Amino acid sequence: MQTIYDWITVAFFAGLVVLLLQRSVGPEEKQDSMLHYIVPAGGCAVTNYLGNEGYDAFAILVFVGILAYTWYFLKPFART
Repeated sequence: MQTIYDWITVAFFAGLVVLLLQRSVGPEEKQDSMLHYIVPAGGCAVTNYLGNEGYDAFAILVFVGILAYTWYFLKPFART
């Protein structure tokens, strides 16, 4: 954990895990598919790699993309 990308992506991934665990104990009709979490989890890995390799602009674009995907598809702040 040496760069800001390490910290940001690990924190975001931890948030995804909490969201998944929170939703997995909810009612059956409200549960998300595990496939919905593959894109943001993979995006964290890509963001971290690009940032650590010095491609800051691309890393930021990918991270904004996974934020948008998470907001649109997973709706982490939606009230149930």
